[in-house]
Amino acid sequence: MEIPEKPRIGVVGGGSWATAIAKILTENNDRLNWFMRKIDTINAFKELSHNPRYLCEVEFDLARITFTDDINQLVERCDILVFAIPSAFLKNVTGKINRSLADKIVVSAIKGLIPEENLIIAEYFNKYHQVPLEQIVVISGPCHAEEIALERLSYLTFASNDLKVARLVAMKFACHYVKTAISDDIYGTEYAAVLKNVIAIAAGICHGLRYGDNFQAVLVSNAIQEIERFVAAVHPIHRDIKGSAYLGDLLVTAYSQFSRNRTFGTMIGKGYSVKSAQMEMLMIAEGYFGVKGIKEINRDYRVHMPITNAVYNILYEHISPAMEIRLLTEELR
Repeated sequence: MEIPEKPRIGVVGGGSWATAIAKILTENNDRLNWFMRKIDTINAFKELSHNPRYLCEVEFDLARITFTDDINQLVERCDILVFAIPSAFLKNVTGKINRSLADKIVVSAIKGLIPEENLIIAEYFNKYHQVPLEQIVVISGPCHAEEIALERLSYLTFASNDLKVARLVAMKFACHYVKTAISDDIYGTEYAAVLKNVIAIAAGICHGLRYGDNFQAVLVSNAIQEIERFVAAVHPIHRDIKGSAYLGDLLVTAYSQFSRNRTFGTMIGKGYSVKSAQMEMLMIAEGYFGVKGIKEINRDYRVHMPITNAVYNILYEHISPAMEIRLLTEELR
């Protein structure tokens, strides 16, 4: 595809990560198009000059942003589309698109699987919207929205089958507090991103059960081995699992105070039901959906995944967290 010299960029989503991405993109791009589902949110944003619900401390120059609640209007206006919504909502949002995306660069900032179908986001856009894999870019790396809001130095990796496209998108995100790298490992980075959310739930459950730092270190060191086994089975190419797109993302999600998956797990470990924990959180913990998808995918690969299995048993089989983690401790080394 021919890429315009100054591609028009659109963001899909109104949550904290979408807001952080919009902040990054307005640092060094003249214009930004932004889709939010609710017109009330857009109107409040215009009145306040910031997102009324997420990262409220981030002020935006509204003269550089064009808002819309019409997804087709956004698609028409843009060459690059950045999707930053929970994976569970993606089909509903893209189902309203009535024109082809095959001439667009699609960027996924989603760290999850399409529920029921267990597709990574790149596979979904390729299968249902005929976007060539060479035009799909996956954002990965240890990067919490809250630290972007504070302009704390962060690193992002952009993965695509076409490194030229990955480099183009990476350049759009690079700014004084975001350093970028590129990769050709779409499958590895996507699956690792799903799994790190699952591991973060495990870390949170253990924290809620009052396991200490010593055990958490063992849990996470076993977790990166589990992730490596799984991605090697699903997509066997050479990759350095110690890179920031894999291990770095796992560490920040398992340990950070900003991790919604760790927070969700902590609530489960303290005795909350899944439903009550979900109701109390303002944001979706992707790992809840991800663990079910990974468990189902792994039926074909039979990779040894004791941590993933433990999280699945607690969340979906309603096994006591204390009992399941006690059994897990015998599996770890």
